Amino acid sequence: MNRYSLISRLAQQVVQNHLKTMPVAVITGARQTGKSTLAKDLISPSRQFYSLDDFEILSNFLQYPRQLLSSDLPITIDEIQLAPSLLKEIKLAVDHHRIEGQFLLTGSANLLLMKDISESLAGRASYITLWPTTRRERLQVNPPSLWQELLSLADRDWLAFFKSQKLYRDDWRKLVLRGGFPTPAWQLKTNPQCSIWFDSYIKTYLERDLRNISSISSLPDFRRIMQILCLRIGQLLNQAEISRITGIPQPTIWRYINLLEISYMLIRLPAYTSNKGKSLLKTPKIYWADTGLGLHISKGQINGFHLENLILTDFMSWNDASTLNAEIFHWRTTSGQEVDFVIEYNGNLLPMEIKASNLPTAKDIKNIHVFQEMYPQSRCGILLHSGQTLEWLSPKVLALPWWYLI
Repeated sequence: MNRYSLISRLAQQVVQNHLKTMPVAVITGARQTGKSTLAKDLISPSRQFYSLDDFEILSNFLQYPRQLLSSDLPITIDEIQLAPSLLKEIKLAVDHHRIEGQFLLTGSANLLLMKDISESLAGRASYITLWPTTRRERLQVNPPSLWQELLSLADRDWLAFFKSQKLYRDDWRKLVLRGGFPTPAWQLKTNPQCSIWFDSYIKTYLERDLRNISSISSLPDFRRIMQILCLRIGQLLNQAEISRITGIPQPTIWRYINLLEISYMLIRLPAYTSNKGKSLLKTPKIYWADTGLGLHISKGQINGFHLENLILTDFMSWNDASTLNAEIFHWRTTSGQEVDFVIEYNGNLLPMEIKASNLPTAKDIKNIHVFQEMYPQSRCGILLHSGQTLEWLSPKVLALPWWYLI
């Protein structure tokens, strides 16, 4: 048995619930996040499994799609993006005989953003995003995430709750370096081995995955854009500046960024722009879906923005596996006041600051107070930091070591 298959994923129960509700469930995410492993773990004796990575299987499906898809048994098709034409046949099969859990599909591109696919499955499919593994998934601790507790508990109960939790201290820099892809995070023993794996991943991504989505006229230009973006993790996206630095036209940069987002490499974090009489920036910030890969591409140094990235991807992994439908933003005024993350859910706003500092101070939370004054409906804020302080820094902001939460 694959050692990684022993890891229980946040998304596992979600996929099972979707299979009980919809005729088609689609697991999407970047290559090597564990989609195939998750799909295989969900196979019952009565379920057929086909991987389109196998050229013979792919060829058979392209030649005889209707015959292969008309089976009485439920079907799992891995890497569906390799044969998008199958989606129309799946649509016909579902329309002919609609059965919950009839098809489980996996794909390495954001199928929701691919027009032909999303239109083919409209009203017939539900989508689950599988992100790289989180720290608590790899630790196999229960509960596998504490975001639900943070958002659902009353503010006054936060301190007692987190004090009651078992500690799993860690070095966030080591976590950033390895990232969450199962192979480098879980299986490989040394950092040089991880570097070899990341090099191979980038090569496969550039030479295979991108070609399945769109043509790239210049791979060197695309690599350069990737590196520049990875060097700007946690910063505002400025396409004009990138164009000026590289000499690459802005429309091309815009297209490359979209491709990176479609293939789950790049995360554009939108700005919270609810108008409260103060000028707010609407520019998104950029993060990478996997900190280890992003750091490897950038060839840069680990910094506090990578801790932000670690927190963000952990939240997204939990959120995509939850039923809360929370949204996460950043907030910044034109005068420079900013809050790293704002989580909006059920009419609530929760502001969060992330500091790679061992000694949190009142200065670190001043912008949370500004945000709370502007939005009275805001809950108490959270300052996640790399020290050991677990206490109220003010009546409205709790200082919390990052390892208590993720």
